[in-house]
Amino acid sequence: MKVLLEALAPGSEDLALARAIDSERLPAHIAIIMDGNGRWAQQRNLPRVAGHKEGVPAVRTTVETCAQLGIGALTLYAFSVENWKRPRLEVDTLWRLLRVYLRSELALMMRHDICFNAIGRLEELPEYVRIELGDVTRRTSANRGLRLNLAINYGGRAELVDAVKNLIQDEVQVTEQSISARLYTAGQPDPDLLIRTSGEMRISNFLLWQIAYAELYVTETLWPDFTRAELLRAILDYQKRDRRYGGLGGSETGFPDRSLEPIEIPIAR
Repeated sequence: MKVLLEALAPGSEDLALARAIDSERLPAHIAIIMDGNGRWAQQRNLPRVAGHKEGVPAVRTTVETCAQLGIGALTLYAFSVENWKRPRLEVDTLWRLLRVYLRSELALMMRHDICFNAIGRLEELPEYVRIELGDVTRRTSANRGLRLNLAINYGGRAELVDAVKNLIQDEVQVTEQSISARLYTAGQPDPDLLIRTSGEMRISNFLLWQIAYAELYVTETLWPDFTRAELLRAILDYQKRDRRYGGLGGSETGFPDRSLEPIEIPIAR
């Protein structure tokens, strides 16, 4: 947290928001559905790939801010198993952008002690993509700061299928613990906060098991316009929540008992 405060400009909105955050109540794991690149481009009469290019700086800012805050893990939804249905040119451009990102951001990952990890059915990716992912994974493996998970060729249902297959192969009793130990994120805390950009009210097959008790935060901001301030507002909103994990809350937590009220998902505007 101190690292972030020292990096922000005096008098800036970012600094004011960062100072309002309780460093003792940070989410251990943040997951983000980075949505809206195509819509951002279409609104400007640009090809969809232009939106993907413009989304890269938002990734950089988000990753760096989480590292500076001292967040334990960050999972970014980059490419789903359904995204192969998109036009071939768009998909190929995404792979090229990924390669450029990995090469250009390696120095930042090393500077901030970030450990990179790709999750999904990586064996189905083009060979040159797997090589790039493997190289960055190896070179950052000794880092002990933020754990950055890039979900690529990822699907929540596919992840559960793979976990069950491993259970059968290992002849292990089926329990919540044995399933969790065979997920792509095994050994990491489940996300406390799930952020979705572009205002869509869907989970989109993302971390279906892990987000069972995550707090949801939806912003209408399209991903290329997602700033550090947007991220800090999401964390501040998270810190206002009464997290009951299915319990009743009330007098035991010091908060009013709202267990019978409808669940509301805030939309940042």
